[in-house]
Amino acid sequence: MKKDIHPQYNRCKVTCISCGNTFETGSTLKEIKVDTCSKCHSFYTGKIGFSANAGRVDKFNKRLDKASKK
Repeated sequence: MKKDIHPQYNRCKVTCISCGNTFETGSTLKEIKVDTCSKCHSFYTGKIGFSANAGRVDKFNKRLDKASKK
C-alpha cells in the first residue's frame, strides 16, 4: 500500500439511538449512531409484529371472497 493516501482506520464506537446499546467495530469514523441494531430490531429479536400483517391478510381474503361470489 502507498503511504499517506489511505484514511486512518481505527476502533469505532457504534451507538443505537432506539435502545442505547453500544458496541465497537472498525471504521474510518470515530463514532457511528444507528437507528436500530440487532438488539432491538424485530427480525433479530423474534418480536415481529404479525398483528399488522394479519389485518392485511384478512382484508385480502375478504376481497377474494367478494370477487369469487360475483
